[in-house]
Amino acid sequence: MIRSYDDVPIRPSNLAGPAPEFPWPHGMRAAMMLSFDIDAESAITSKDPSHADKLVSMSYGGYEARVGLPKVLELLRELDLKATFFTTGWAADAYPAMVESVLRDGHEVGHHGYHHLLPDPGSAHIEDELARGFEALAKHGVRPVGYRAPYGESCDELRTALRREGMLYSSSWRDDVRPYRQVLPDLTPGVVELPPSSCFDDWMHGLSTRFGARSIFPKEHVLSMWKDELDETRAWGAMVGTVLHPLVSGRPMRLRLLRNFLAYTIECRDVWIATGEQIARHFEACEAAGSTAS
Repeated sequence: MIRSYDDVPIRPSNLAGPAPEFPWPHGMRAAMMLSFDIDAESAITSKDPSHADKLVSMSYGGYEARVGLPKVLELLRELDLKATFFTTGWAADAYPAMVESVLRDGHEVGHHGYHHLLPDPGSAHIEDELARGFEALAKHGVRPVGYRAPYGESCDELRTALRREGMLYSSSWRDDVRPYRQVLPDLTPGVVELPPSSCFDDWMHGLSTRFGARSIFPKEHVLSMWKDELDETRAWGAMVGTVLHPLVSGRPMRLRLLRNFLAYTIECRDVWIATGEQIARHFEACEAAGSTAS
C-alpha cells in the first residue's frame, strides 16, 4: 500500500513493453472498438447508495432502459454494426430484458462490475463486484471474456483476478493507441489490454447530471473532435476505443451526433469496426504467429 511519496516506486506504472504493430484484418488501415457502458441507475448509486431514494436523480439512469438503449440498438441495426456492451450486474438484474435485447441483436456483453464501484487498491469489494457481476450475466447464459473497470480504474489485485478468472481482455487503461498484453507484478502475462480513447467518452461531452454538472457540448464541437482523432488514428494505423453510454448517446441530439460519426467512419472504408472480443482474438492470433505490420 502506498502511504507516502517515499513509497512511490521509481519505475513505469505499466511494465508491459511497447504495443506490437500487428496488421489489421482485411487490409484495413485502422481499427475501432465500438463499445458502450450500460450502467443504468447504478451510475447514480455507485457513489452513494442513498441516492436510490432520489427518484428524479435515478431517472437519469432509468432513461437507458426506457429509451436510450433501444435507440442505440436501432441505430446499430440501421448501420449493420456490432458492438460490445459492458454491463453492470445490477443493470442486468434490474433490467433483464435490456440484456436480452443486446444479445438478440448479436452484440457482445462484457463485465462492468456489479454496483459500478470504484476498484481502488485494497478495496474490500473488488472480489465481490467481480463475482456478482459474473453471476448476474450468467443468468443470461453469458460468461463474458471482456472487462471494463467502473470509472475506468484498475489495480494489481483486479488485474490478477481477471487473469485468474480466465478473462481474455480488459479495456480500461489509457496509455496506448494499440492493443498490448498486460504484464502482472510477478512479470507473468496478464490479459490483453484494449485501451479506450478518452475523447470518445460521451459522458464528458454530452450529459449534465445533478451529481456532475458540466456543460453539454454542441454536435459541431464533438463531431469535429471525433473526426480529427479518428483521422490521425488512421494515419498512425492505430485503434480508437469508444466509451459510449446509451443514457447519453441515446438522447436525441447525441444519437444524431453518433449516427453522423459512425457514418463518417464507415465512409472512410479503411477502419475495421469490431467488438472487443474480435479485436482481442485478432491480437492473440497475431501474437501466436509473431506477426508484424508490413
